[in-house]
Amino acid sequence: MVDSTSPSAARRLKCNWLKIAAVSIAAILALPILVVLVNVLIGNGDVWRHLYETVLADYIQNSLLLMLGVGIGAFAIGVPCAWLTSMCDFPGRKLLSWALLLPMAMPAYIIAYTYTGIFDFAGPVQTFIRSVTGWSYGEYWFFEVRSLGGAIVMLTLVLYPYVYLMSRAAFLEQSENTLEVSRTLGYSSRAAFFKLALPLARPAIVTGLTLVLMETLADYGTVQFFGVNTFTTGILRTFYGFGDVMAASQLAGILLLFVIVLILLEKHSRRRIRYHASGLRKASNRRIQLTGSRVFFTYLVCWLPILFGFLIPVGILLYWALFKAEVPDSKFVQLAWNSLYLAALAAMIAVGLALVLSYAIRLNRGVSVRASIGIAGMGYALPGTIIAIGTIVPLAWLDHRIIDFMKQYTDQRVGLIFSGTLVALLFAYTVRFMAVSLGAVQNGLGKIKPSMDMAGRSLGMTPAKVLARIHVPLLKGSVLTAMLIVFVDVLKELPATLVLRPFNFNTLAVRAFELASDERLIDAAPASLMIVLVGLAPVILLSRSISSRAEFSK
Repeated sequence: MVDSTSPSAARRLKCNWLKIAAVSIAAILALPILVVLVNVLIGNGDVWRHLYETVLADYIQNSLLLMLGVGIGAFAIGVPCAWLTSMCDFPGRKLLSWALLLPMAMPAYIIAYTYTGIFDFAGPVQTFIRSVTGWSYGEYWFFEVRSLGGAIVMLTLVLYPYVYLMSRAAFLEQSENTLEVSRTLGYSSRAAFFKLALPLARPAIVTGLTLVLMETLADYGTVQFFGVNTFTTGILRTFYGFGDVMAASQLAGILLLFVIVLILLEKHSRRRIRYHASGLRKASNRRIQLTGSRVFFTYLVCWLPILFGFLIPVGILLYWALFKAEVPDSKFVQLAWNSLYLAALAAMIAVGLALVLSYAIRLNRGVSVRASIGIAGMGYALPGTIIAIGTIVPLAWLDHRIIDFMKQYTDQRVGLIFSGTLVALLFAYTVRFMAVSLGAVQNGLGKIKPSMDMAGRSLGMTPAKVLARIHVPLLKGSVLTAMLIVFVDVLKELPATLVLRPFNFNTLAVRAFELASDERLIDAAPASLMIVLVGLAPVILLSRSISSRAEFSK
């Protein structure tokens, strides 16, 4: 019989407590998804029947067309740019390799507001056309920016970097021997790209496109502003218009089905298609030299997405903010403070829980812990509308139970402690962005040798002390990176904030959305510009990481 007071038994007991904590955290974070799935089965049939007979077909059609258009656009921009900057050599290649990431800092709804202000009927472009030609409204054709096509263009401009990143990494990892084989077979550079490099990079491209399509499904600000009926606009319209959480949950359930299908397709693609690079020399060590007209074509292909996806919108926002918009006052300062401290709190909570979950899987590699980590990271694949609906239902139920209890036994009135405060918002942010924290923390933990854990335990440290005194100092870079990415993501998040924010509480994203909805596009510029500038921080970190890896591979 083993002595329960022995050091080994005590360590096992503490590890079991860590395992229980990890499983419990994952169960709580999975609650919004479970709530949506349950409400799909017990929803109100009358409202659902009305939605089915009137707008559901439009939601499905527009969502599918939006995904198709954005997917094609992101592929058409991301893959050629990745090939040119990774496999070809030309003046300015290093600058373009990181500059192509800049549109990631631009939320889709902000670029939509900006181009609407430029190309709308009252904007400077159409006003100039009418002043020069003397035409009036209806006498000339102009692209309608507030349309499904406009939404596809806006989302493509800010989402193509996902495909670019994944494709570029795949091209850089391809063996030089692969290209040598293509030359011996008599392939030209173009044939080598289509017949060898592109098929080899297919799993990475599919992964990037999956991320693009999930972000497209999650978008609310762009499609709502352009008047395009999709699932995200329908969920919020049902929630606010009908006041029916069950019907909104049913729509969220269908949207969740779309997301699950995308995830399964991506996993299926990676499972069936596996390629292995032969040889240690990378193809990037012997790039194709471009000269003459090819350089001009390369600049055209690579600079146009940067120009329209970042430089022009930022320039317009900067001009509006400095010379046209109202001067920011104390209310703007309060909005900025609300956004910054809310994002900081969410980042600290998400990264703190990610440390616990990641360390639990380091000590307990059982199925239950691994499954818990997988469940905890599902939120990033879900639109903010789904998480918001799944959050407000259980928290509102809990609040009403507390109110009934306090009224019955203490005769005291309490407000909505959870659903009416920042608790709901912080919980939704944690569910939504836990995967980002987990990825960064797990990547950092993987670089720490197991001998460090053994050394700490030999000194009599508990697992908690090993984590706090050994791992956290060594993980400082990974932790700060995770906090920064979550901070910026929370700052840009719109649909979850719209649904769950307390009364009389606004953020920069919500204020920009409200002003744009009131057609005060110029007044929305200061808040929009601040979001974009803060969003540059993780892009700069990412570009520096890519540059350092590129230098290392030489």
